[in-house]
Amino acid sequence: MSNTDEPLDRIAPKPLFRDPIWDGAADPTIIHDYSTGEWVLVYTNRRANVPGLPGVSWVHGTHLGSARSSDGGITWTYRGIVNLPLGGLDDSHWAPEIVWDYGVYHMYLSFVPGVHEDWSGTREMHHLTSTDLVDWQHISQIDLSSDRVIDACVHRLHDGSWRMWYNNEPDNKAIYYADSPDLYQWTDHGKATGDVPGEGPNVFFWHGYFWMVVDIWRGQAVYRSLDAMTWERQPDVILAEPGVGEDDRVMGGHAKVQVCGDRAYLFYFTHPGRVPENAGQDQTETRRSSIQVVELHLENGWITCDRNAPCQIRLATC
Repeated sequence: MSNTDEPLDRIAPKPLFRDPIWDGAADPTIIHDYSTGEWVLVYTNRRANVPGLPGVSWVHGTHLGSARSSDGGITWTYRGIVNLPLGGLDDSHWAPEIVWDYGVYHMYLSFVPGVHEDWSGTREMHHLTSTDLVDWQHISQIDLSSDRVIDACVHRLHDGSWRMWYNNEPDNKAIYYADSPDLYQWTDHGKATGDVPGEGPNVFFWHGYFWMVVDIWRGQAVYRSLDAMTWERQPDVILAEPGVGEDDRVMGGHAKVQVCGDRAYLFYFTHPGRVPENAGQDQTETRRSSIQVVELHLENGWITCDRNAPCQIRLATC
């Protein structure tokens, strides 16, 4: 069945998901649950609908939210907070990355001690493992380039080893990388890209290239590489221009790509209330966020996407 032959009931809704408690779902990642056959969405949770929180304290003091899909990514059911043995209720869990290897799920989590009204505080990278995506064991804090590191992405290289890309905030929000033979021991190697500040790097292998998308706060910058070392930046950004769908009329932020055979789906989040008529306002409508999905395409060697086209989604393990 071709992309255009999918039945109409395979079209993903807009928005794909909203957190029913705090309405602040962001920084999505997805992972297949091999024991149940479901897909699991894990995301940063923000207290968008809690009134009276000063500054940016509303993006602090929350733990990860989760939802599950049993129909290949169309319908997502909220499943509560992810119970992680790290920190207390006033500490922040941000931007999860989860990979599976030989029956073990590995999570790489940005951990922020305490609640802050500004963007101060330290950011730590922590490693946790699970065999069922429910009960987690804390393994270690990973020693990286600074004490302000966020947004890990982990991908296996062609030689079987693993590479982590992440945002080093003190170095003008550049993307750094570290390598591991086993997902446990990591060696930092410094800067991967830094031509433009950004965060939320996501790397995936598709159509013969390693691709990296980076949130540069005016859409997603796109890079490609044959060896995951030397990166060439795509001339155009994606998700910069607002869409027309519900909760999609603003730029797209912090993305995660899931490759399924020759198809690739990009999950991203929006702040639907941050439209021109709300400029300068700080309220629930401008704080809340929604998860969206769009299918990627390859044109003339570079990535494109049409967020206004129906996304005929069918997540599958590959």
